Amino acid sequence: MKGSAMSVAFVEPDADLLERLLPVARRIFTDTFAERYDTAAFEVFCEEVYRPGGAMSQDFGAAGIRWQVAVSGGQPIGYAKLTPLRAPAPDPEAGALELQQLYVLSDWQGRGVADRLMQWALQTAAADGAGEVYLTVFDHNERAKRFYTRYGFSEVGRCTFRLGERIDDDRIWRVRLPARR
Repeated sequence: MKGSAMSVAFVEPDADLLERLLPVARRIFTDTFAERYDTAAFEVFCEEVYRPGGAMSQDFGAAGIRWQVAVSGGQPIGYAKLTPLRAPAPDPEAGALELQQLYVLSDWQGRGVADRLMQWALQTAAADGAGEVYLTVFDHNERAKRFYTRYGFSEVGRCTFRLGERIDDDRIWRVRLPARR
């Protein structure tokens, strides 16, 4: 049996860790969503995002993007990515941030890893002076929505996610952060 979040290190990744994270991130995304999509289109999407030099790697080097990776036994088991707001949020405050990704390997779900990643994201956003954090979530991902609700997020809008010919309904969620004194 795997350990709890207590046996996990939470670190800002370097280039070596990012290289090891790419296949893990792809596996998490595949395990979560592959059955919903055409196999060929899904593989094209994953290659564009998770290959070395792909979209995830490009975000790693981009200004204003912060990462936290959960590592156990030297291997990444989950991660969170905090970015400037990219989602089409309705009337966001200046300086709002987006929790663009928070994923954990299924073997580690329910062990506190996602909680620690979320705490990092909200604390980091608050320290950066953000008044609100947004995220998007697939409308039918009830587990994720229950998790986000625990942290004070609520639905504020809609958007779509396109993969191949399929267009899915996503929801935009927001949490307002306590005002800094």
